[in-house]
Amino acid sequence: MKIFKPILIILILALQFSCESWLETLPPGGLVRDEFWKTKEDVEAVLMGAYESFSRRDGDLFKYGEMRADLVTYDNNLDEDERKIMEGNIHPENKMCNWNEFYKIINYCNEIIKNAPDVQNIDNTFTDYHLQSITAEAIFLRGLCYFYLVRIFRDVPFVTEPSENDDSEFYLPKTDGDEIINYLIPELKNARQYATTDGYQTYNEIKGRATKAAFDALLADMNLWMFNYDECINYVNNIEYSEDFELMPGGSWFQIFYPGNSLEGIFEFQFDARANQNNSTYNLTAQWSENYDPSETAIRIFGKEFAKELVRGEDASIRKFGEDDFIVWKYVGRAPDGKSYRSGSEQASCNWIVYRYADVLLMKAEALSQTGRFPEALHYINLIRTRAGAEALQLADSRAAYEDAIMQERALEFAFEGKRWFDLLRMGRRDNFNRKNKLIEVVVQNVPATQKRILAVKLTNPSGWYLPIHEEEMERNKNLIQNPYYKF
Repeated sequence: MKIFKPILIILILALQFSCESWLETLPPGGLVRDEFWKTKEDVEAVLMGAYESFSRRDGDLFKYGEMRADLVTYDNNLDEDERKIMEGNIHPENKMCNWNEFYKIINYCNEIIKNAPDVQNIDNTFTDYHLQSITAEAIFLRGLCYFYLVRIFRDVPFVTEPSENDDSEFYLPKTDGDEIINYLIPELKNARQYATTDGYQTYNEIKGRATKAAFDALLADMNLWMFNYDECINYVNNIEYSEDFELMPGGSWFQIFYPGNSLEGIFEFQFDARANQNNSTYNLTAQWSENYDPSETAIRIFGKEFAKELVRGEDASIRKFGEDDFIVWKYVGRAPDGKSYRSGSEQASCNWIVYRYADVLLMKAEALSQTGRFPEALHYINLIRTRAGAEALQLADSRAAYEDAIMQERALEFAFEGKRWFDLLRMGRRDNFNRKNKLIEVVVQNVPATQKRILAVKLTNPSGWYLPIHEEEMERNKNLIQNPYYKF
């Protein structure tokens, strides 16, 4: 893993943004450390750089959360490395196995956590409250980065210190992924107290920066991943009790994506092409791009010919052009009519939603069902279904029945939102891999018949659910040990 030097951080941060954006406080290029870290504005600039750098990962967050699951398939123009991963043909030279961009964001955050207190000693306008809130945001972004890394690679180097000078290089071995999450949970819990509820200047900031609700959503997600069900429920309760969020009415469901920042949104990476802040999802899913299309599974659960889904179905989640010709509509359309396209700057302005209210409610349903509180879990499942115009479910009182229903509901509600693969992983690793075969069953249905048996055999080893360390990283850092599944 490459630890980015401070001078490079400042150069990378020298990007052009509209003065109308809340990401406008980036520093000028070419500054070295002795000229930087003098004012609270310097600290804010690096924080905004961390947000901006993370937001530019939206396309990869889509890919990591969808391409190995069952809701997307590849089209003619898809990059070869991405196609190989979708086919289960994964090797350490694949560029999608490169984690450097995540560690760049982590280093921004480490720089803030390390240097912000020293800046306060220089800038007497930098209050304790401001210092604590900015540090809390950096801890949130660092925690979110590591949560993605652990779910993608499992065991990764755990770096909590920035590079101190231009000559320093240090190479850490991997840390067990569960140990990383167990470290992050109490750190995030402590930082949460310094996060705001709605204290940012604009509505976009409230939706696009780390609030208490964003902390609660991340902590709920982490605890669910670690099967700490009561803790997951408690953090979702915080969000519910705040009464700051609500499910969008069924007729307004598509407003979650257009224009975005809805009443349901908890944390969204913000995009505004008018300010040169462009997303990646339009170019990944538009018809002309021929990259990612809805899979046969997605067509079956959403298509008018097969499904009864209305609010979330064809012309909302997906759009049909002809026989076996569908696209993802969430990031391309501006209305759930399959006709109204985003145009001009709107094409690259769709936010990337990390957490929304429906997401955490279904997290709670999952946690409740895993602790045997079935009637309460059913209430939340049917709350989401009723909003979508779907019939209420009646389920047998068994954890497996509820798990299957929740996985299906999450597929319907969050299709193409970068959730599906991580949901399947969580199911597969639960109870000492008790339902590993269910994960395999879901995933292999998305590959050609000639590949099903081969992929099924590969997926029997849970180490193969995670990506290998990129070959360049292995060459650079001799303290790393390759994921054993990929040792050839």
